[in-house]
Amino acid sequence: MAKKQQELVCELCGREVLYLTSHHLVPREEGGRYGATAELCQPCHSTLHLTFSNRDLATTYNSIPALQEAEALQKYLKWVRNKRLERIANRRGRRRK
Repeated sequence: MAKKQQELVCELCGREVLYLTSHHLVPREEGGRYGATAELCQPCHSTLHLTFSNRDLATTYNSIPALQEAEALQKYLKWVRNKRLERIANRRGRRRK
């Protein structure tokens, strides 16, 4: 009998995924190095850092409920919740020529 793989759930979108990443609720650059973290899928983690500055994440969106209620994420969360997506391209710092 095949062993069932452990199901991991993203704290932001609630999807079952194969891999999770640790997101510092207060970014390390803003003093959150040893603070609370949340386990997020890679698409959610990348989207947070593309949508909000580290300052905004530290001051306004430093909890999962605050992120889930953020107006800027509503369209994304509605879209991603029923996708079987494991990765999205991280566009931070990359420019196409």
